[in-house]
Amino acid sequence: MIDYAFADGLATVTLDAPARRNALRLDDLHALADAYDRAEADEARAVLLRGEGPSFCAGRDISGVDPATDDVAGYLDGTLTPLLRRLASFPAPTFAVAHGACLGVGLGLLIATDVVFAAHDARIGSPFAALGAILDSGGHSLFVERLGTHAALDLIYTGRLLTGEESVRAGLFSRVVPASEVQDATALAARRAAAGPTEAFRASKRIVTAIRDERLGLWAAMSLENRAQAALTRTHDYREGFAAFQAKRPPAFTGR
Repeated sequence: MIDYAFADGLATVTLDAPARRNALRLDDLHALADAYDRAEADEARAVLLRGEGPSFCAGRDISGVDPATDDVAGYLDGTLTPLLRRLASFPAPTFAVAHGACLGVGLGLLIATDVVFAAHDARIGSPFAALGAILDSGGHSLFVERLGTHAALDLIYTGRLLTGEESVRAGLFSRVVPASEVQDATALAARRAAAGPTEAFRASKRIVTAIRDERLGLWAAMSLENRAQAALTRTHDYREGFAAFQAKRPPAFTGR
């Protein structure tokens, strides 16, 4: 079950099936895509993705799945990958809470999110070695890029899960937070982003994405920055930010 709430520019999307550790069924994936579509229609200035209960997401719900008839290619290419692309391409800042089990598809949801706060008790990775399957949802790319080939294959071959602290120390995610505080800390960061200069955040997200996907060097990235900065001068929030700084008062950003 996927819950959606919207207030003060922040869309909160909750995986709400704690009895199964928020393992996702096919209809949940469609509901997640719908939630992000709804957030964009609501002109959300930030999105918070979280899991109800002791885990973020234990992966795909494979209870009742017959491996002999399961359409894996259809599931991955037809549903999961488009969903992860949808999450990753959301134009405004996105945040996620990594706590408890963050496995398989759960790891993929985190990879597709801009900022991830990880609880100390998080267990991050894939149990697929025990299933005769491989790491999916972008895990190979993330592990090789951030950990290197040796450490990536160590995790894949052994099925060992990373703790929240290990994942942050390795550069996979943003910061580690005590389990008792991680939900509130992430929500606070998301609310602050939703109250921030949205067009500037959108521009930075586009630049960071281009640097990653197109392997841009310093001068190409600087050229994108220069064009974005010039465009931002025409926004309300740019002018408000300057006026607030000069008047020594907090800015009142509108997202425009």
